[in-house]
Amino acid sequence: MNVSLSRPDVTSLVFHVYDRSVHPELFRMSSEREICFDRYTAVIRICDAGHTVSFRTGDTTLTEVCSTSDQPLPQRHRLLERRLRGCRTEELRLKCGLHYQVSFQLEQVDPGVFHGLHEELQMDFNRAELSSRFPAASRLQPDGLSIIRAEAGPESLLIHTSHTFPERFLIAKSQSLIEL
Repeated sequence: MNVSLSRPDVTSLVFHVYDRSVHPELFRMSSEREICFDRYTAVIRICDAGHTVSFRTGDTTLTEVCSTSDQPLPQRHRLLERRLRGCRTEELRLKCGLHYQVSFQLEQVDPGVFHGLHEELQMDFNRAELSSRFPAASRLQPDGLSIIRAEAGPESLLIHTSHTFPERFLIAKSQSLIEL
């Protein structure tokens, strides 16, 4: 399902992790995909400012959210909240044995570099598990892109995300690994 959404102002992207589900109704979603294995189910969604990943195994749910700071989100069961700035790496071990690692970055680049990277991402657009295009703020700018690739196995899920914000020449990227 592809829906035409515009990108919000992304002056303050925030990365959250919860040990609970977060209602999808809180987000303006453009596409989603479900991945199922015997021991887990994951639902990956692209939203206007980033993405959500909900990973469920048994009675445990881990949810990753990349959104703007003004996005209303629950406080309860939040394990991690970090502004996207530069590059960061985080690691969590849940009591149930679930292991979660993430590396994320927000990079502002020169316009020429941005357009080159944007063209590379456009080549990956149709091959990605999930992809969405967001209308540009002006006809002189390229559309914003969100691309998610997933490498799923019976005991782990590796997710690569890229989100472009042409108005500010920003690229947000993350790589998340969830292991049972």
